[in-house]
Amino acid sequence: MADDVAMTAWLADFLARHGGTSGTVHLVDGDVLRLVAAINIPPPVRAVTTVIPRGKGMAGLAWERAHPVSTCNLQTDATGDIRPGARAVAAAAAIAFPLGAPVAAIVGIAWPDDRTLDDATTLALIEDAGDDFPAA
Repeated sequence: MADDVAMTAWLADFLARHGGTSGTVHLVDGDVLRLVAAINIPPPVRAVTTVIPRGKGMAGLAWERAHPVSTCNLQTDATGDIRPGARAVAAAAAIAFPLGAPVAAIVGIAWPDDRTLDDATTLALIEDAGDDFPAA
């Protein structure tokens, strides 16, 4: 599936505003998430994240839980929430969070450094994303 031009432009702007180095946008499509935008995601990771079932990986878990899923370091996370393939992304801290009620999209953003995302930071990301998220 080709990336959605408007969604990719929105994602690039969102990453720039928050210092992210890579990111994704998945939209809910029935019983799966479909990748519609990706920036700095290696081809092998893109291939396995084009379609994501509920509960698989960070995006699938964020959808299933209707709650953000984050890690302070993709490379060393031991929670079980991070799929091994995610380590191919050249990033450390990452978060996937849902937008909409019911959930309509999952936005993922990753940073080059370790960081802990407290509740206030997470809420600010979600609010900022929701302010200008393109209509699907």
